[in-house]
Amino acid sequence: MLTKYKNDYAKIAMGFLSFIPDLKDIDHLKTELTLYTTDNSHQLYLYREVAGGDFEGVVGIEMGTDFVMVRHLSLSPAVRSAATNFAVLNDLTKLYPDQKLMGTMETAPLIAAFSQYRKEDPDGTDLSAE
Repeated sequence: MLTKYKNDYAKIAMGFLSFIPDLKDIDHLKTELTLYTTDNSHQLYLYREVAGGDFEGVVGIEMGTDFVMVRHLSLSPAVRSAATNFAVLNDLTKLYPDQKLMGTMETAPLIAAFSQYRKEDPDGTDLSAE
């Protein structure tokens, strides 16, 4: 379940974003967080599996006219797995059903794996129509 970022979540979001190697520097981290709060084409969401539960990660996106680019996806080490990554991306596709999901150089392999996952379940059934 994705929750749109608000200033009350600043410390939580910074904690998750600091897991990303490029955002270890506090000044760079604050610059990115400012981008998500001031630029309407950028959005930051906090992720939790269960409503009312603790936040388990963040996903930062950049929106275009017909695409959503995943800029950052960072999860708590306790829940870091392909299944949780895919759950976050699945929630994103539900929020933006008419947008194509894309990735940066860093997130493109994850987006490609998610696209493949959506096309086939373990039995080889095409799920992309769902």
